[in-house]
Amino acid sequence: MPSDTLLISPLGGVGEVGKNSTLYQYDNHLLLVDAGVKFPEEALHGVDLVIPDFGYVTERPDDLIAILITHGHEDHIGAIPHLLMQLERQEPVPIYGAPLALGFIGVKLKEHGLREAADLRPIGPGERLPLGPFEAEAISVNHSVPDSLAFAIRTPVGLIVHTGDFKFDPTPVDGATTDADTFRRLGDEGVLALLSDCVRIEQPGWTPSERIVSEALGEILAKAPGRVIVTTFASNIGRLREVMRAGYQLGRRAAVVGRSMDENLKVARELGFLDLPTDVMIDLRSAQSLPPNQVVLLATGSQGEPTSVLSRMGAGDYRPLKILPQDTVVFSATAVPGNEETVAQSIDNLFRRGARVIYRALNERVHVSGHASREELKHMIELTRPRYCIPLHGEYRMLVLYRELAAEAGVPPESVFVMEIGDVLAFGPEGAERAGAIPSGSVLVDGLTIGGVTRVVLRDRRRLAADGIIVVSVAVDRETGELLSAPDVVARGFASPHDGEILEEARDRVERALRRVGQGEPEYGFLMDKIKDTLRLFIYEQTRQRPMILPVVTEV
Repeated sequence: MPSDTLLISPLGGVGEVGKNSTLYQYDNHLLLVDAGVKFPEEALHGVDLVIPDFGYVTERPDDLIAILITHGHEDHIGAIPHLLMQLERQEPVPIYGAPLALGFIGVKLKEHGLREAADLRPIGPGERLPLGPFEAEAISVNHSVPDSLAFAIRTPVGLIVHTGDFKFDPTPVDGATTDADTFRRLGDEGVLALLSDCVRIEQPGWTPSERIVSEALGEILAKAPGRVIVTTFASNIGRLREVMRAGYQLGRRAAVVGRSMDENLKVARELGFLDLPTDVMIDLRSAQSLPPNQVVLLATGSQGEPTSVLSRMGAGDYRPLKILPQDTVVFSATAVPGNEETVAQSIDNLFRRGARVIYRALNERVHVSGHASREELKHMIELTRPRYCIPLHGEYRMLVLYRELAAEAGVPPESVFVMEIGDVLAFGPEGAERAGAIPSGSVLVDGLTIGGVTRVVLRDRRRLAADGIIVVSVAVDRETGELLSAPDVVARGFASPHDGEILEEARDRVERALRRVGQGEPEYGFLMDKIKDTLRLFIYEQTRQRPMILPVVTEV
């Protein structure tokens, strides 16, 4: 590839919702915009997070000149600690973003013991950053978390506009609107390519204002006879602030239940994003001493996470806090794709406990998206007037629908690139063309293990979840290989109408098979395989199940 070529590759966030990360490359210089996570689907048993495959970057750690952060949502910042764990370089990685996003990142890095691995550098709208062959200009955009940015990235081959997540909210509660004038100015300058959020392309019109939610939550707080428990994303600082403000005006004090929400609010308060009286927030113990109609609780669990406070309250498994008959619970969020069942189950459980639960299907005003709908996406194209478009942050159908929308705004379909993860788009003197792919994909994170959860591990976990496990313990003479006693067979998670009889027969079959082996020094691997082979077909013939068979051979 010629040295005067700009390469752009999405490492995540295309053909999916989540793990947004885009790589810019010019000559030997790498610039990364965002590094997010995706939450695992139910089939990914035991997996905590899904992150982009950063292998192309980690193989060239010293070529990474900076990471630009658009905003502080997990699908844009959650993978940063895991990326830094994999980077082997002497100098800290410069990470640029607005103060609130960097505050959230700082908490994550401290938890992972990685604070020294990053050089966090706050920036604000209008600032320009010289970054090797690039220059990045920060632009204010409105989103569901304050302090959100887009970036105008000036490169040797032209101007790139990277929107991040945005919408055009005319009446935001914090007064921060998307800077349409700057986008229009960039359009006048000449935009080579627009990389745009497109996740709400299926929604017509314009996304409603956040002010609608503030008004709806205020009405609920005023009418509720007892406690009000509000759950939303822990990073939705503006909405949490408005709940506390409205509650305080109605004589309610606010308490936070949930570690991530508590930490985010502490960061927001330190940075001046919570312009509230000092006595608005109280601790949970103080809240429990007040009459229920004087309390509003801010709780984690809007996505039905099993370990979240709200889910545990619904299950009756959270000792510090129990659901009371006059409680009103408000789900001020929509389910992320893949979480619909867990959210529904959480709502059902809260109803069972006697709470009144309000969610978007009952009152659509309790949540609005932070993403641009169809007409707003079209408006962004009309402001910037790009030569090329690259839709990001959307499932595949959304990317295709964006291409159709761009055509309506005057961008030819052949100038809109629907990308797959790892695709390389090359921009040179002759224009843009596809240029192969770089190693990419998804990496599964299980606890602190990055990438250790392979297809084989997932296959075993699925088998365990579906059909259970049968453990066969045998003791053999170390010198002669003779079976010293009848095998012990134990099953867990294995269900059969006649499992007692089947396990008894399994024990007899293993014993007969091992006694036929003969005398001589035992071979451990052979005995393991013999037990597996003996039981695998027998169990399947009897039950049509394939439990994991785990032999344990002890030499005595």
